[in-house]
Amino acid sequence: MGETRVDLLHLLEDLRDAYPGSLDETILSEIVANALDSGASRLSFSTSSSARTLTAVDDGAGMTRRDLRRYHDLATTSKRRGRGIGFAGVGIKLGLLACEEVLTETKRGSSHVASSWHLQSRHKAPWRWVEPPGLVGERGTAVRLTLTNPLSELLDEAFLEASLLAHFTPLFDRGFDAVLSAPYPRGVVFEINGVVVGPHRPPFDPTGVAIKLPRKRKPSALGYVFRAPQRLPESERGIAISTLGKVIKRGWDWLGLSPADADSISGMIEAPALADCLTLNKGDFVRTGPRGGQYLAYRKAIQEALAEPLAAWGERHEESEETKRRRARPLERDLKNVLAELAGDFPLLTALTDRRAGGQKRLPLGAGTDPTPGLQPAPTREATEGVDRAGDVGGGEGEGARPPRTEADRPVKAGLAPGGRKRRAHLALRIDFESRPDDPTLGRLVESTVWVNEAHPAYRRALASRSQGYHLALTVALTLAPLAVEASQVHEFVTAFLGRWGAAVAKTQ
Repeated sequence: MGETRVDLLHLLEDLRDAYPGSLDETILSEIVANALDSGASRLSFSTSSSARTLTAVDDGAGMTRRDLRRYHDLATTSKRRGRGIGFAGVGIKLGLLACEEVLTETKRGSSHVASSWHLQSRHKAPWRWVEPPGLVGERGTAVRLTLTNPLSELLDEAFLEASLLAHFTPLFDRGFDAVLSAPYPRGVVFEINGVVVGPHRPPFDPTGVAIKLPRKRKPSALGYVFRAPQRLPESERGIAISTLGKVIKRGWDWLGLSPADADSISGMIEAPALADCLTLNKGDFVRTGPRGGQYLAYRKAIQEALAEPLAAWGERHEESEETKRRRARPLERDLKNVLAELAGDFPLLTALTDRRAGGQKRLPLGAGTDPTPGLQPAPTREATEGVDRAGDVGGGEGEGARPPRTEADRPVKAGLAPGGRKRRAHLALRIDFESRPDDPTLGRLVESTVWVNEAHPAYRRALASRSQGYHLALTVALTLAPLAVEASQVHEFVTAFLGRWGAAVAKTQ
């Protein structure tokens, strides 16, 4: 009989690479995440350069002797998806890569135990029970890391403070209390060598943002956005999305927006319910199935909430009616049918392009699925005003408004048409043009509008060769693909899109 062996060092290194930040940042953020998941309201850090130790003590629920025994097994955890932000029993194990010893003391009720752990070889990480050193008070858990590198950033107070503020920003801002008071009823206090960290507020006057989902009286997410008078550091640009106080992503790509002045705009959105949509490494969100639908519903609502402040800062794009009709109208008509047909094979297209007079329809998550209220994107401002247009940041009335449609073009309610025929959903995608010489992409999606980059060499070549229609179709396909399907399905999506587009053109000839 054979035996399965594990290269423990190689496995831990692969897990480390799954995180976007440095190993020191990852170890720190996982210690904090585990403390928060245990219900801690105070987390104290102390450093000793001479002893090369970082000690973190929390007042959470602590662990029993049995829990601490399982704590040393990789990928074993009592946590449930959506109930916390820890890394499914793996995060703190990464400390073995940077430490000579990981000492853990925990106290829960009458159980008060401690263990010492280290990485002995590529295949062995032995641990043993030790006498508790008395780091924990009435209850909670303490972790003392004896670092291999005496110059480790984990021994630097400034690094600890900067990392906590960057990775757990909402916990230092009282403006998020309305959504964080439920998971953290006692609040959360951080100390570094006896000094309390925070509070923290944006450096410039922010504009508050409230995210409301359908059938919810109170905001499901809160945040702010601000515009700096100069370019921001790269690490601060874009909108950050946080759940349960932990920042998951930052930038513009995840949100599907790209303002013209993106380098000077920043913000933060806290959505506790998105903890249910986190991937295993807690560095991104699931984009398929019901959880993916919930994430896309939140993202859609955030896009719409940010539309007004971005427009007020001059991020609205305008094009003449003549230019829009000449360049985009024929393809928009074809895309109406193409997207409706593709939605059956790629359901997440609906979250990107579906527009109806009464708001946006429920996400189609498969036959027999009953979506939860959180899966229904928020009604658009255009819908509530009765305006029939694509609800992008660049849309507007007047010169850029679309003309009234005929009765045959109007979207219909879900159900059956007269005669028992199944009614097809109305999928509206708008195409507009902009010049972005420094942007290497063919186009970008802003809400339900694809902005085609007129300055791109491929577009200019398409104009010269009179193949503009194909270039527009390819641009739309490549722009929608990363948001509609996983990376492994991009080629399949683009191929299917161009195939349906070619068939739609053939029908009109």
